[in-house]
Amino acid sequence: MPLTIKRVAQLKTPADLRAHLQSVGADIPFDDALTPNGPLAQPITVHGRVVGNRFAILPMEGWDGTPDGRPSDLTVRRWRRFGRSGAKLIWGGEAVAVRPDGRANPNQLVINPANLSDLAKLRETLVAEHKAAFGRTDDLLVGLQLTHSGRFARPNDKKRIEPRILYPHPVLNRKFGLAPDHPVMSDTEVSQLVADFVTAAKLAADAGFEFVDVKHCHGYLGHEFLSAVDRPGTYGGSFENRTRFLTEIVQGIRATSPKLDIGVRLSMFDFVPYKPGADNTGVPETWGDGPYRWAFGGDGSGGGTDLSEPIAFLKLLSSLGIKLVCTSAGSPYYNPHIQRPAVFPPSDGYLPPEDPLVGVARQLAVTAKLKAAVPDLLFVGSGYTYLQEWLPQVGQAAVGRGMADFVGLGRMVLSYPDLPADVIAGREVQVKRICRTFSDCTTAPRNGLVSGCYPLDPFYKTRPEAQQLAVVKRG
Repeated sequence: MPLTIKRVAQLKTPADLRAHLQSVGADIPFDDALTPNGPLAQPITVHGRVVGNRFAILPMEGWDGTPDGRPSDLTVRRWRRFGRSGAKLIWGGEAVAVRPDGRANPNQLVINPANLSDLAKLRETLVAEHKAAFGRTDDLLVGLQLTHSGRFARPNDKKRIEPRILYPHPVLNRKFGLAPDHPVMSDTEVSQLVADFVTAAKLAADAGFEFVDVKHCHGYLGHEFLSAVDRPGTYGGSFENRTRFLTEIVQGIRATSPKLDIGVRLSMFDFVPYKPGADNTGVPETWGDGPYRWAFGGDGSGGGTDLSEPIAFLKLLSSLGIKLVCTSAGSPYYNPHIQRPAVFPPSDGYLPPEDPLVGVARQLAVTAKLKAAVPDLLFVGSGYTYLQEWLPQVGQAAVGRGMADFVGLGRMVLSYPDLPADVIAGREVQVKRICRTFSDCTTAPRNGLVSGCYPLDPFYKTRPEAQQLAVVKRG
């Protein structure tokens, strides 16, 4: 039988929340009430630059760029809303491919000389909206996430994967229909990709972005390097080799764009891929004999954590002069319940095998452990959206207790972009705009449609894609 899950909206009081968390075994700190001018409103300094509060906008893929990788009107609308959100740290705003074959979909943004002025205007639009809403931008920090989608690249067809892989993964190759001898990227090809990231970072600096995120999360190429324990050659096997891709990119950026800051979004841990079971509840895939060795931050069981390598990775970042880290977990492609907890799965997903609050608690706890282990880094935490009405109280507790430095918001800002502004100003949260994690923003792109909040954003409710999505969901 599928798990019976009590909705967060039913937890009306702190006592309700406290009792439910105890009943499901989720250790989540929260404050009973928000403090005026409290922890979330406090500025923080990043490499000498004051960032005005502790809210961050996480990077998302809208599936709505032009075929040549430029922002569309939909992209611009989303970035305007990010500017009006009140968050003072914009972590990329968008995942931008460093070259066409690394796109996660044929409408993902691409950074190249031809598109540079469009990306610069996109950033300028966000900054102008922020200034119009809040009167200043000297405490706003805007970066750009750079990515290559690797195993999950779909550069030409929204429904056809064209994977560039680093090693033959014993589960993912089977799960996504790749032969055991599917070609892997050579060390020479990886070296060229390093150069592409360095070039992209220089372009980002030219477009006015103040930092770039070298993406290492969610099963994309940077993340796959970290689990490439079976890969021979310069970029696999040992921890030093598996992190060489990052170190070479950082060295290149330092040489060509010395004033540009660097951040890393990291999947702190990974689990074995999951699949729908007999009742559509997620169950782990099998992988054969011995420990599950292909989960960075995993303990070999397929469902537990060992943070020794993530801590080593963060200490490496610190040694490279990197200050900003954005935490996440797993992958939306093969174990989404640990990455973005939700009651309602996307169309290609499975019912949650645990109360989603357990997944939230796991991310909060691991981020806190990593922050304690490497305290000189500044951590943007993720996984907060499922908290819904309780997001501000949990975020305040996490920042106030030193478990994270910023509260990162993803899906929530698609339905309720100005949540940070309301919280900072002490206004009552607008309950009808709170994301309920219906997963339509994922189901839509999984079926070739643009991403957006179809249930709660009136703009997307009236688009023709809303009717197409309704047909998909009925099917």
